[in-house]
Amino acid sequence: MINKADKKKGNGKEEEKMNEYAQLYLVFLRIGGLTFGGGLAMLPMLKYELVEKKNWITEEDLLDCYAIGQCTPGIIAVNTSTFVGYKRKGVMGGIVSTLGMVTPSVVIITLVAICLQAFIENVWVQHALMGVRAVVCALMLNTVVTLAKKSLKNAFCFAVCAGAFLLAMFVEIPTVCIVVIAALIGIAVSVWGGKKV
Repeated sequence: MINKADKKKGNGKEEEKMNEYAQLYLVFLRIGGLTFGGGLAMLPMLKYELVEKKNWITEEDLLDCYAIGQCTPGIIAVNTSTFVGYKRKGVMGGIVSTLGMVTPSVVIITLVAICLQAFIENVWVQHALMGVRAVVCALMLNTVVTLAKKSLKNAFCFAVCAGAFLLAMFVEIPTVCIVVIAALIGIAVSVWGGKKV
């Protein structure tokens, strides 16, 4: 027979687990609802919410999740939220985080679709979007500089970064191919050089 203390303890664990899922959902709901411009534009808020505020993952982990999100099919921000949720609370954490990330988009797209014509032709909306796009560029640049400081630790990393940048700029090659090539180069150098780069 289960005594009251054990039952209360079990209920407390269930409540704690539900609370953690709720936190995952709400954090990604906020990220998905308050960022504009897609996956790259979400990086500053992902870094702030997950690394600095919640301390759920490190910047290196976030970069790894983001790199994997680039390689896998689908939207980068959604993939990243799935990986972070999975890393935090397993399969259910991945599902909850993904739902939190996509909820604002689904709601907003539905509302915009209802009044699409009036929304697009509104001069105030067009001016607002122009300003938002400029801010998104600044936020993305700031994030790139911040993450570069953490990632580019030696000459090898700088060389890979420069090569990837040149490929992306001047060669018509899918992003996933650039990431895979960089990964293979890293593995080759690590194996043949006998040391971690």
